[in-house]
Amino acid sequence: MAAKQTVRVTQIRSAIGRMDDQRQTLIGLGLNKIGRCRELEDTPSVRGMIEKVKHLIRVESD
Repeated sequence: MAAKQTVRVTQIRSAIGRMDDQRQTLIGLGLNKIGRCRELEDTPSVRGMIEKVKHLIRVESD
């Protein structure tokens, strides 16, 4: 069985002053403070969330 692809997401900008849906997307990714980092499965739904807040995060592929 092949290993699942992961993507490392780090929040680099604040959610202050952002639209509520962007704040909720960050929380959905497991981020809510600058510097927080999460390893997530590389799925289409996660990629969609990343696309929505790409200006607030840094993404590193596995």
